[in-house]
Amino acid sequence: MTDDKDVLRDVWFGRIPTCFTLYQDEITEREAEPYYLLLPRISYLTLVTDKVKKHFQKVMRQEEVSEIWFEYEGTPLKWHYPIGLLFDLHASNTALPWSITVHFKNFPEKDLLHCHSKDVIEAHFMACIKEADALKHKSQVINEMQKKDHKQLWMGLQNDKFEQFWAINRKLMEYPPEDNGFRYIPFRIYQATTERPFIQKLFRPIASGGQLHTLGDLLKDVCPSAIIPEDGEQKTQVMIHGIEPMLETPIQWLSEHMSYPDNFLHISIIPRPTD
Repeated sequence: MTDDKDVLRDVWFGRIPTCFTLYQDEITEREAEPYYLLLPRISYLTLVTDKVKKHFQKVMRQEEVSEIWFEYEGTPLKWHYPIGLLFDLHASNTALPWSITVHFKNFPEKDLLHCHSKDVIEAHFMACIKEADALKHKSQVINEMQKKDHKQLWMGLQNDKFEQFWAINRKLMEYPPEDNGFRYIPFRIYQATTERPFIQKLFRPIASGGQLHTLGDLLKDVCPSAIIPEDGEQKTQVMIHGIEPMLETPIQWLSEHMSYPDNFLHISIIPRPTD
């Protein structure tokens, strides 16, 4: 992969200032103060909210505490989506800090998966990495790694250790020089205005004529409404990691440098602010 280490570092250390408040109908023994936290964009809510849980459990009656879950403006937040994706999809044009509501009861079974331990997050994370490598390298890279390498990827993410994670992950971002890129690009496109979870299909980074496919080419092929304006006016924004990349950016470069730790490019299509 091309070595733009500063980009990798900036992506890794992206943070979202967040204010957690307890849902008003939760029964407490005393008033629950809000809790502020800088959330890492690349991580998962249930991986980094132990402090939030402890803070609010102190004021709860223990018999009232069941599985913790989070919502933003009435939308339950899917813990198996990376934090940065959740913010881009639901809250990117709102003022900071991001205001998240904490719940300890009435778990929304229809909307959220249960997450009883960090093992569940690890299993989901590793499944995504394996799926991404199947697309990129026919699973050859991940299958040649040892169990300890898989563990190092997970521990690097869990403990927020950039060097520890990238020492292994760089192998997943390499490809033979004669190929000029991955076999297929692991990506998922999410739309704020639809119920469909995401769009995912096979897309090669190199066109049959040898030229590099761009982000614009991907969107034209997979989700043309994102870039073809209605009545000449562009109504949507395309966001990755909180920024709007240029549509001319090669999709191979984006995959190497702007993927989340699960090795997928998570692309949000959101309404453009009107003011």
